[in-house]
Amino acid sequence: MIEYGALAAEQAPFPLFAVLGKRLSVHGYRYKRVGGDPAKLDAATRFVLDGLASGALKPTLDRVFPLDRIADAHRYPESNEQFGAIAVTV
Repeated sequence: MIEYGALAAEQAPFPLFAVLGKRLSVHGYRYKRVGGDPAKLDAATRFVLDGLASGALKPTLDRVFPLDRIADAHRYPESNEQFGAIAVTV
């Protein structure tokens, strides 16, 4: 799971015991640690692009807006109906 950004200020519940029971790991990082280092940024970019190309990473696309509805695309996350990424076609 990748969480990029967060729109809400309130805390999100986290199923700690379910994660521990499945022996999952959670890793957090801040963009500055990756984006500020060209080698790390290149490695992260390759990881994502390779994962998308191979199908190992499957992003959830919620909605696609045409460019002439860019204002709607900007407002949509504020509706709290979004589940996945928003794309704008050019």
